[in-house]
Amino acid sequence: MKTDLQGVKGRRSVSIVSYADLAADPDAWDALMGRALTTHPHYSRHVMAAHRIAGLADASLAFVAVRGPGGLDALLPFGFKRDVSGLGSKVARPFLSPFITQTSPLVADDPDLPEILDLLVTGLRSASEGRVWRWPLLPTSTKLGGELLAAMDRAGWQYGIAHRFERPILERRTSHAAFLAGHPHRSRMKDLRRRHRRLSKRGTVSLDVATHGQSLRDAVAGFLALERAGWKGRAGTALSCRPQHEAFARALFADANGPVGLRADTLRLDGRPLSISLALLAGGTATLLKTTYDETERSSAPGLVLEAQIIATLHETEFARRLDSATLAGSVLEDVFPDRETICEIVAAPSGASRLFPVDPRIRLAMIERDAKALIKRILGRR
Repeated sequence: MKTDLQGVKGRRSVSIVSYADLAADPDAWDALMGRALTTHPHYSRHVMAAHRIAGLADASLAFVAVRGPGGLDALLPFGFKRDVSGLGSKVARPFLSPFITQTSPLVADDPDLPEILDLLVTGLRSASEGRVWRWPLLPTSTKLGGELLAAMDRAGWQYGIAHRFERPILERRTSHAAFLAGHPHRSRMKDLRRRHRRLSKRGTVSLDVATHGQSLRDAVAGFLALERAGWKGRAGTALSCRPQHEAFARALFADANGPVGLRADTLRLDGRPLSISLALLAGGTATLLKTTYDETERSSAPGLVLEAQIIATLHETEFARRLDSATLAGSVLEDVFPDRETICEIVAAPSGASRLFPVDPRIRLAMIERDAKALIKRILGRR
């Protein structure tokens, strides 16, 4: 499937393409990821392929694609769902799964960025057939997020924020010592070092890093077993409790052959895993996708001790420029990762789409829905 749209600007054009269209030219997809301004890996070929293998992405999944003389310049997978912001009718949204923590489009870092985004916004309107977009997990404090909203402004879209939170991130300092000296919660970092020393008195504490091959597969298997042994296993929400989710994890952390790197960090005590973190690396950012820990060692906070060790290793080995906690609001990492990135959910309507029912009431409906879900979650949590 390929649908050419009317959007043409300079030497570029925009179209709607299928997964099969993109997979037929993997080098172009990988090349876009390799030069992307986007800081997350979720719409890369490797991650989208893992979704397909696990059955988490429908065969009919479509993408808005901007192409230029050098190949792909922008890409966004999208779909439709019935939603309160559409008054019960379908709205468009970026592709989302339980494992996607950002939804900014995959866009090349290019001097012609405004032109690329103008075409992308043209494609968004055509893709949604003029419907409203409900767009969660959009980082608006980044250059890309701001430029995307500016392109919507130029096209006459109406949009507003339905939800906002500050996600903990970490920009690498000149050294680990500089990081600790400038940390706004130095007592918290001191506490984690103290917990590490206490663990060391009980045996040999080590950090194992796996990036490929059998060691990586073993780390993923260890993660699945450790997570299932805890409360998520009892609740039935551990990855290994759901065949599609386990299949996704195993496919995602199979050896990568493109620009997305894989990483598993394991904190051990005398060889026994206390905590395991799984991460994806792209564009200088390590997205810390999942962490689990041995709940029998809860008093030692092994998950946070591991995060502190990853931070130290980041400064020692420079394996990334930036750590993305990939968390939602209220994360325990807010006291550990000192920097912030604004993540928003927006409701956006192409020009003309908001005449009959403006954007502001749609936003209020989305906010009421979110508050109701949060209340239900709190009630169930107390029970």
